[in-house]
Amino acid sequence: MMERPSLALTHAGHFHADDVFSAALLLEVWPGLEIRRAYEVPEGFEGLAFDVGGGAFDHHGPERKLRENGMPYAAFGLLWKELGEQLVGAEQAKWLDEHFIQPLDRDDNTGCGDSLADAIGGFNPVWDSDADADACFWRAEAFAAQVLKNRLEGARAVNRAKALVEKALARMKDQVVVLPRFAPWKNTLKSSDAELVVYPSQRGGFSAQGVPIPDDPKHRLKCRFPESWAGLRAPQLERVSGIRGLRFCHASGFLVSANTLESALAACRAARAEAQEKQRAGETGA
Repeated sequence: MMERPSLALTHAGHFHADDVFSAALLLEVWPGLEIRRAYEVPEGFEGLAFDVGGGAFDHHGPERKLRENGMPYAAFGLLWKELGEQLVGAEQAKWLDEHFIQPLDRDDNTGCGDSLADAIGGFNPVWDSDADADACFWRAEAFAAQVLKNRLEGARAVNRAKALVEKALARMKDQVVVLPRFAPWKNTLKSSDAELVVYPSQRGGFSAQGVPIPDDPKHRLKCRFPESWAGLRAPQLERVSGIRGLRFCHASGFLVSANTLESALAACRAARAEAQEKQRAGETGA
């Protein structure tokens, strides 16, 4: 873990998402840290310089630092590499680098364009404005700080969900996982033996879903609900399925809603029984 610097410094003048998000990240890790802007790093400067000065967190020199995928780092990515894990853990730090930080680093290194980078750039004074660039920078930083906080909270929520889903997975019966409440479950269950998941619905009652096959280009499920149920609603769905309390089956067969946990589990058992019967029929050539 990096030690808190006594002072941080970045370049003055026109700013980009790179230096703005870097400032937001540093203040997230070290609230109250003094960050200054200057055109050059003063001689004898003792602190953390980023996006300026040619140090460890400047990416403008001839020796560019690259990720394993070949994507060059910018200052934001270099700082995230050092600080990200302590904020969200290794797995989510990697995910955020790939989906949030790399697009901003790419834009800063190539000028290829990014909507979030463009939004940050829009805080700069227009060419004929007398607005103070430093004041504009800090307005942009406040915006970036909220975006970053939202991303961090989302990543932490994924970590909390993983813990909840893993606990439920340990109690799985007949390849059906029952969650005590809804939580994002796909990332955890796709790579497991689970075929179906049941959870309390936000609309009341319970929902049951098929678990996707990991990395399947056709986005198929390990187990789907019977085709004869597709698109039906109660009471017709109850008649066709023979299960009381079923409300609705999605037309694609990936989801069923039910009044009770017992009826949702009954739907899962019926779906697994039909899938197993089809598998046996395929194996015998029937």
